[in-house]
Amino acid sequence: MTDESHLPLRPTRRGLLAAGGGLMAIALVRPAAASLDSMQTAITEFTGGRKAEPGRVTIDIPPLVENGNSVPVAVRVESPMSAASHVRRIGLFNERNPQPQVAVFHLGPRSGRAAVGTRMRMADSQRVVAVAELSDGSFRRASVEVIVTLAACIGP
Repeated sequence: MTDESHLPLRPTRRGLLAAGGGLMAIALVRPAAASLDSMQTAITEFTGGRKAEPGRVTIDIPPLVENGNSVPVAVRVESPMSAASHVRRIGLFNERNPQPQVAVFHLGPRSGRAAVGTRMRMADSQRVVAVAELSDGSFRRASVEVIVTLAACIGP
């Protein structure tokens, strides 16, 4: 019996075909992404079916993002943050990431100001929407288009 452990591994035709097929399958499979419809559904769930009016909400996010792996975003809502008039929740949504609801922040009159900030991953260029629930039961919203040159959220 001879010791073949020193011989280099030689690829077989069957092995090369299997590897090529595997690489092709990986290239064709794309991760699940949210859509405009799924984002609208998430916003409707957040508002309980009520309409969110534009105004009083500001989204601070770069309009052009070089790398979608960590995008800073801040949301501010005009509110006195008193016991009588304050922001209860702020929801952050997007249309192209695997999950349309990025985050929900719970606030109250003791929060001091209606401002939140976070970082998010962005799979592609898309619209980001912020919806605020006010203490009177109304909802306000704002949206912004963001261009992403190097997408995140790609891969298995």
